[in-house]
Amino acid sequence: MRRRAYLSLGSNMGDRGAFLATGVAMVPGGDRSRTSLVYETGPVGGVPQDDFWNLVLELETEASPRDLLDRARAAERACGRTREVRWGPRTLDVDVLLVGDLVSDDPEILVPHPRLWERAFVLVPLRELAPDLVSEAQVRAARGRVAPLGTLESVR
Repeated sequence: MRRRAYLSLGSNMGDRGAFLATGVAMVPGGDRSRTSLVYETGPVGGVPQDDFWNLVLELETEASPRDLLDRARAAERACGRTREVRWGPRTLDVDVLLVGDLVSDDPEILVPHPRLWERAFVLVPLRELAPDLVSEAQVRAARGRVAPLGTLESVR
């Protein structure tokens, strides 16, 4: 069964545009996709670091949350992602946000993403793609600075 799935991609090291483009190219795995604008956002988690570039990727897919997580991790590895400091700087970070109406309580892949509704850097681009899922009130209630930069093509 085909579902709409949403993934958040972010980068705050090196060539952020190239790392986001790699993620956008690798994660869909042949599924039909579209992306939000790229947004510059402040880091979350308290670790001093540079600002992020974030976007949301929408897929029409038959992939399971686990399959999407595997694709996300492959894209992160292709970009040289290391996991040394929780919420620290990263070349590419890909989070599975929603997969249709599926719910996963597997500790490795929680869907919906547990902090989805708290983060402006997720809600602003998600609302851009799916205004039926995110209200303006939810965006206003979320935390974080978010500024549009342009399309992925224009920021590269």
